[in-house]
Amino acid sequence: MLEKFRDDAVFADAHYWIAMLNPCDQWHQQVRIVSERLGKVTIVTTDEVLTEVLNAFSGYGKGPRNAVCGLLYRMRLNKSIVIVEQSRASFDFGLSLYDARNDKGYSLVDCISMNTMRRMVIQRILTADQHFAQEGFTVLIK
Repeated sequence: MLEKFRDDAVFADAHYWIAMLNPCDQWHQQVRIVSERLGKVTIVTTDEVLTEVLNAFSGYGKGPRNAVCGLLYRMRLNKSIVIVEQSRASFDFGLSLYDARNDKGYSLVDCISMNTMRRMVIQRILTADQHFAQEGFTVLIK
């Protein structure tokens, strides 16, 4: 059973983590500003989101790969970050939403994230991906 959060939690999409790690990313500065304004919150993400982050840095060489691995190891130790483990159930639940929204451009990982946010009662998301706004979530990066 997933822990439920209220206004003190935000969900972090791959967009957020990638922009935070890459100072050359067009969203880097905006992500830093939004992060500072959040104050003390619980950040929730998923193993699937973190897989996307690792994939994004896979071709950048040793330095960036080490940096992203270091971030992920530190995230596991950070009590203000919750990483929801992937499972067959999360995959199947995401697949159901993916199938139901076949008129949208949602990725499977986005669908898994949306389902996780609903189950954990999280409204706000650290992303600029407007697919989340289409589903009624509050997108924090604009």
